[in-house]
Amino acid sequence: MPAIDPRPGQMKAALASVPAGVPVVMLNLLKFRERAQYPDQASELTGKQAYGIYSKQAFAHVSAVGGEVLFWGKAHAAIIAPEGETWDEMLLVQYPSIEKFVAMVMNPEYQKISLHRTAALEDARLIATVKKG
Repeated sequence: MPAIDPRPGQMKAALASVPAGVPVVMLNLLKFRERAQYPDQASELTGKQAYGIYSKQAFAHVSAVGGEVLFWGKAHAAIIAPEGETWDEMLLVQYPSIEKFVAMVMNPEYQKISLHRTAALEDARLIATVKKG
């Protein structure tokens, strides 16, 4: 089942399981729509183009909270995955802490640009990870 934005209560429950005060790396798996789908308006943009608009602005917010993009690449092939599951791109984004990530996504300016992400994506995963040990 496609998932683009968190379900109500999903983010709060997930974040409660992430240790506080330690660096967190977010694994982003992205599958783009052929055409971006904005609410109440037609668009000529591809999903990838709409995500480009989002990412350019979002990365400024990532930097503002002390985060950085560690890796952004094209997803070529799923070696171990459910049949038919494919992704276009993946990102690894590190934040100083889960608290900094939450501060970023709660920022009203960030929330304004997130509509480009939603319009761009057919499916996505966002998985919070912390270093073992």
